[in-house]
Amino acid sequence: MEKKPFNGPRPAGAAPRGPRPVRRGEKPANPNLINEQIRAREVRLVGDNVEPGIYSIHDALHKAEELELDLVEISPQAEPPVCKILDYQKYLYQQKKKQKEIKAKAQKVVIKEIRFGPQTDDHDYNFKLKHAKGFLEEGAKVKAYVFFKGRSILFKEQGEVLLLRFANDLEDYGKVEMMPILEGKRMTIMLAPKKQAK
Repeated sequence: MEKKPFNGPRPAGAAPRGPRPVRRGEKPANPNLINEQIRAREVRLVGDNVEPGIYSIHDALHKAEELELDLVEISPQAEPPVCKILDYQKYLYQQKKKQKEIKAKAQKVVIKEIRFGPQTDDHDYNFKLKHAKGFLEEGAKVKAYVFFKGRSILFKEQGEVLLLRFANDLEDYGKVEMMPILEGKRMTIMLAPKKQAK
């Protein structure tokens, strides 16, 4: 008669019981292998709470239990795999918090480009100025540039005056982030939106 697996309390000195094994084709609930999920016979232990070195999996699990923490595989590709003893739930929480902070900092910045010729007439200028106001009010940055074709590069001072006038006309909507700069055949100015007063 086949014996049923014993599911009672763990005997004293037994290694900490990890989460249930991951079935084939199923995504693991955690990004790292922990405790009994680690299949290597030996692991390299690192961290503040242990003497760094190579330990048998049995000794590493025993150390984790002594400290009432988890054995976590942090570098599975290494030979032997690198593990750390830590509070895994706290570790996961800190990782999620870091990811949120990175995402918040890396909010997508929209940059709208507006192109002028060195001798743009008033009608065209005002049309483009109106568009730039709209972009800045929506929270986008505005990159305005004068493109010099052929010999029109002789009018580069005129282009600079035009861009500075443009920035001045937009001072209620945006602040100059980069003063006019000539790069090849383009002279560019960058404006960032001002936070609108509520």
